[in-house]
Amino acid sequence: MLDYIFLAALTLFASSAMADTCTGTVYLTLDTGDMSQADTIAKILNEEGIKATFFIANERSFRGDRALDPSWADFWRARVAEGHVFGNHTWAHSYQRRDLDNGRIAAITVDGKPVTFNQKQFCAELQDVDNAFEKLTGQHLSGLWRAPGGRTTQNSIRWAASCGYPVYVGWSETGYLGDDWPSEKYSNAALLARAEKSTRPGDILLMHLGIHSRKQPFAPTLKPLIENLKARGLCFGTLAAGSR
Repeated sequence: MLDYIFLAALTLFASSAMADTCTGTVYLTLDTGDMSQADTIAKILNEEGIKATFFIANERSFRGDRALDPSWADFWRARVAEGHVFGNHTWAHSYQRRDLDNGRIAAITVDGKPVTFNQKQFCAELQDVDNAFEKLTGQHLSGLWRAPGGRTTQNSIRWAASCGYPVYVGWSETGYLGDDWPSEKYSNAALLARAEKSTRPGDILLMHLGIHSRKQPFAPTLKPLIENLKARGLCFGTLAAGSR
């Protein structure tokens, strides 16, 4: 896991109407995952008046379809109407490994198979997400992107900027909520206590819209976490790099 944020042109917005009274701001970001907790998380965000930054990949969902299939159009349209921010998480969710001497990027697919990308193919990984999202919602993604697993290379950062994604967003070490860790070792109660203790003003928090391998879904823990951070005087903000 890489713990950094590529900040060029990145703008941070406090989403609370009481932002001027905040003791600090944190930024909730949500990667697609298997989408099994998507509705639960959306309900919590609405109840708490929180805007989040979503990073979207065309991942396989718990229903057997994919996150950018037409079957998910209503979900994404509703989130657009609510005013959330949307960034790119690549189409196939392949994990970058390194730049090759031949100018390509070596990566591993979600099935563990080796694959390589040239610049045109890598840009297609980003553009295909934007095309699908715009077709479903009528809105393009922002210029934010996040690599699967937080793994980037010099080529991927440079190529992403060349095809409309100048701002890479990672996450804070203290903002990693651990919702993809095994619940047998990390219960929701333990993860909640960890997040409440470690979250600091300015942190970018990371969780997913569902993780198929976790037996105890983390999503219900989001509400008490938000309530705790609000009680500490923290507001929630969104990330933006402008429209593409």
